[in-house]
Amino acid sequence: MYIVGIVIPVPEDKQDAYRRWAENGAALFKEYGCLEIVESWEDNVPDGKLTDFRRAVAAQPGEKIVYSWQIWPDKATLEAVEAKMGEDTRFNIPGDMPFDAKRLIYGCFSPLHIMGRV
Repeated sequence: MYIVGIVIPVPEDKQDAYRRWAENGAALFKEYGCLEIVESWEDNVPDGKLTDFRRAVAAQPGEKIVYSWQIWPDKATLEAVEAKMGEDTRFNIPGDMPFDAKRLIYGCFSPLHIMGRV
């Protein structure tokens, strides 16, 4: 199991546009071998004293935080398809992107402990 984690600031009024973008991407990621994707819209994201999700992505007033993760079978699977996905024009979105991709945080992780479904 290999996990991709993403934090994105999304304008509150673009929630539906983001959902459509995420649904399109999820179908393509599944085709490439992704096992699961969870897209979560901010519900309770408190401001921290030193750091928090908002500061991490330089969220602006009126933006909500999206917390997302993808589960891949393993690191090798993701690495094997990354270049192919980058060349797949179906990932190109006509019109405006529903968020500022320059402030997106992305990282890949190997699990240390798993509780629940495997």
